[in-house]
Amino acid sequence: MSETAEPNVGTFTLADPLTTAPAEPVEVPDHAEWSLPNGFAWVFPADGNTTGDVVRPVIMADGFNLGRSELDKTYQGLESGYKFISELHRRGRDVILLGFEERSASILDNARAAEAAIMQTVSHRRGDARLVVGGFSMGGIVTRYALADLERKRMDHQTALYFSYDSPHRGASIPVGVQAFSHFIPFPNDFARQMNSPAARQMLWRHYDKDTKKIGVAPERTEFLDALNRLGGWPQIPMKIAVANGRGDGVGLPDVKPGEVALRVDRIYPGTTFYTQAQGDDVTAAYLNRRFPKAEETITTSGFPELDGAPGGTLHTYKILADTLRKLGGTVDLRHEDVCFVPSVSAVAVRDIETQSDLYVSIDGLSPDESELDDFLCSPTTTAHTAITAELCTWLMDRLPD
Repeated sequence: MSETAEPNVGTFTLADPLTTAPAEPVEVPDHAEWSLPNGFAWVFPADGNTTGDVVRPVIMADGFNLGRSELDKTYQGLESGYKFISELHRRGRDVILLGFEERSASILDNARAAEAAIMQTVSHRRGDARLVVGGFSMGGIVTRYALADLERKRMDHQTALYFSYDSPHRGASIPVGVQAFSHFIPFPNDFARQMNSPAARQMLWRHYDKDTKKIGVAPERTEFLDALNRLGGWPQIPMKIAVANGRGDGVGLPDVKPGEVALRVDRIYPGTTFYTQAQGDDVTAAYLNRRFPKAEETITTSGFPELDGAPGGTLHTYKILADTLRKLGGTVDLRHEDVCFVPSVSAVAVRDIETQSDLYVSIDGLSPDESELDDFLCSPTTTAHTAITAELCTWLMDRLPD
């Protein structure tokens, strides 16, 4: 270890299952590739479709991470465990995976790739079956914006169904102490770039500003929401559906209690401690400490609900951080591997996540009219953010247009 600086732990990023290599890789079949503004698409025809055209197409957009989309990993994630693409093929659907040149770029920039993919699909379509367009996590937000923007421009997107898969329609949550730690690392690093990226600033419910060290709604989020509202908020022509990886009965993560130690680090960044989010004013979310160059910082919040244990799709936030620190020689006390990333109320657009009562509301007990969507489904059990499950995928496929 250097005697003049803490080790650089910033070579990792926070990633969901669809953006990481699966435990057992799946062979990716041959496919056509389309070059698009700010992105690209891989086209997987159903068995028997050898025409070069697309038939009954389903466009599925990649989610948030740093760097260019790795659609081989996306494909493998969609075919590991429950074989989502294979089942779509069995039902006679061609699948188009949409990737981005920079996944952390502005949602508005990546919407250009989505719009181009939609119009190219229309031009390559055989028959008159209308499109299905959606995406996973951020991909669901990108395609939501793209469809609404095409309607504003009076371009016929030929889309019958829009879907989102655990997308943060009302915002996502990464613990602010974790965000702050990315900038506490005394080196330029990928983790900090991810946390400070345009997409992160647009999607996160609350953002830690590295320059002011203040916690609040990023200006980029306000600007994005304003831009979305100018389009009417949603596309108006297609049916709109969504699935959530979190539960709908108001039950969150039972082992994640507010105000507990989630992760403590020693040897490197000694004494650095992250706590699960609690309610109240001046609540300690994290204590950060480093030896070289010497610095310490306490991250506090006021007026936050208990986000980390809320009902929602989970992310291996603290496990990813702990594993990285351990590899670099740190001693870690990891007590909570996973925390909520996309609250269920956000994924199904039924409530904001400002208050404890809204965050933990029993969605199952609400009128479906409270959602901005036409239909939705929450997972019966808490699952990882964008985890591909038979129940969620079957429900979604059963609602595809003929």
